[in-house]
Amino acid sequence: MSSIRNIKLEILRSGPAHNQLLSPLTPYLVLCGADGPVTINLPFEQRQLLVRLERLRYFIKDTKVAQSQREAELRELGETIGKIFGGIPGLLSELGNAQSGKGTFVHLRLSLSAFELSALPFETAIAPDGFPGSGSPLFLQTNTPVTMTREVRRGRPLPVEWNRPPRILFVFASPGGLEPVPAAKHLNALRRAIDPWVAVKDSPNDKLDEVKKMITVLPEATLEQIRQACVQDEYTHVHILAHGASYEHAGDQRYGLALGSSTQPGEMDIVDGERLAIALTMDQATTCSGRGRPTVLSLATCDSGNVKTVLTPGGSIAHEIHAAGIPWVFASQFPLWMRASTIYTEVLYKRLLKGADPRCVLHELRQQLRTSCPGTHDWASIVAYATVPWDFEIQVNDFRDTQTRSEIETKFARMDDLLDNSNSPDRTATEVEEEMKTLCTGIRQALKQWREDPVALANPKENSERLGLSGASEKRIAIAYQTQQGKEYNDNEKIISNAYQNSCGFYRKAVKAETTNHWAITQYLSMLAIPTHTSKQEISGLKEEYGKLWNAILQINRWQLPTAVGKDKIWANATLAELELLGSIFGGGQYSQEAAKTEIVCCCKKIMEICDPEDFPVLSTTRQFLRYANPKLWYREEWADLAQAALDALGYTKRDMA
Repeated sequence: MSSIRNIKLEILRSGPAHNQLLSPLTPYLVLCGADGPVTINLPFEQRQLLVRLERLRYFIKDTKVAQSQREAELRELGETIGKIFGGIPGLLSELGNAQSGKGTFVHLRLSLSAFELSALPFETAIAPDGFPGSGSPLFLQTNTPVTMTREVRRGRPLPVEWNRPPRILFVFASPGGLEPVPAAKHLNALRRAIDPWVAVKDSPNDKLDEVKKMITVLPEATLEQIRQACVQDEYTHVHILAHGASYEHAGDQRYGLALGSSTQPGEMDIVDGERLAIALTMDQATTCSGRGRPTVLSLATCDSGNVKTVLTPGGSIAHEIHAAGIPWVFASQFPLWMRASTIYTEVLYKRLLKGADPRCVLHELRQQLRTSCPGTHDWASIVAYATVPWDFEIQVNDFRDTQTRSEIETKFARMDDLLDNSNSPDRTATEVEEEMKTLCTGIRQALKQWREDPVALANPKENSERLGLSGASEKRIAIAYQTQQGKEYNDNEKIISNAYQNSCGFYRKAVKAETTNHWAITQYLSMLAIPTHTSKQEISGLKEEYGKLWNAILQINRWQLPTAVGKDKIWANATLAELELLGSIFGGGQYSQEAAKTEIVCCCKKIMEICDPEDFPVLSTTRQFLRYANPKLWYREEWADLAQAALDALGYTKRDMA
């Protein structure tokens, strides 16, 4: 991902947010970058703007608007808004600086408080002279990619917790005889988006249970059902597919969502942004349960970002929900074609759940809609209200790491299932073999993409960690095939050998990327010492070549262990125990088997004092020593007694490992 340059553009005026019409006579104060404030006047009368926006609605009073007329209006509005942007010296300066930076992605944060400004379709802007992609839509051009989000000015930053296990609430409705919404297509798009993290099961019922862990569906939903769902469970993402509908409030026309009525089944309840916001956030506000509110709300709804009136308090649905505390809200400021809504859902969730930055996803979404929905301006219809805290990129990177690890673990879990049931009469050996190869390919592709992430390549520690995880994954692939020795699989020995060679290579690269990565060094030495890599006759050569490295890392680990705390202390003990075991291969004349056994037992007992028996560090350490003790895997006479001592200290109940 390119580096992201944030540019904040604030447009202010005096007075309340509502009850102010657009007028060329109204002065607005603009702040951008380090430049001083400037005053601008907008070239729109309120009535004039509403008439022009009406031409972008595809249909006016059941009459189809000519495509040529819509395209001309879109261009003229875009050029006018582009001139407004071009008249802000600070914005021109900031974008000019961004253009000089290679590979820079620009995020324009548009901060608005006045409702009449929210009615302007800023997303249609045509880049003026001096801007990237001059003469073309500013938020589609690729010379210096620019994406824009809107935000509500607030006194203090809105808290954002991006790195949470995804849980999606899918709501759809088409009550009161309205045209059915494409719920099946949206659900399929969401299903494809979560697929990498759904545990693979052979039984249809088991598959459905796994999908339900990530997606909850509310068909023909009412607002009360949405409220109850958000009270009962914590959702990170809420996707609503419904028709937009106008309603009258205090004598003014507004837009809301057409949901089912809670009191009159089959009838329509037009829900405004305020009511919907309460339903989505009520649990946190009233019960203090500590559960987080949704991070992302996507509205596949016509006019959900449209401000119909500015005379009374309350903006668009998206504006009100963002103001109520939902950090990211995606909506549509014009009518949205059903095909476009499906593409919108597919791109948005597939990329977000992969861990892509939502600012980049928004730019990709506009480009996808522009290319896939010709003859429409749905690309300009999408608006995003967003909160971007100072550590947002860190949160997004952490979430991407979490999702990548989770995807890999899901594939390994399936691999374990296949191995545990490899003798099932429902699956032939050939079917198991083919699926195993597919899983291995998927794991390697995910890791390759993760390693090539610029964030990792620019950070030696992060790069080393990802290379180390790649080594660990190749090792797990080799072990999976080793446990199938004797099966009629093609090229089994070759697959095992190649996987161990790959593992050793990745660990070596991890050590080169960060020479202080003790875990990577330990695992590299482990791969060198296992029987699959080194024969009994070649062991003496390992002592001569790597004995000094083993001794150095052993001493450093011993020195650092007393100062380690928390998780670092747990893993330091695990690493030291493994290094002591490897001393049976790499240790010199001063190495003592009995002293090593004492140290191993001590380290394992310290782990058990800190952790519960079912905690991951205990299970992981036990699994590693089981490999050293298993005759099918890494068994050597030199360390057999040491591995068993570790397993005893970890509370492992001895059983047949053959």
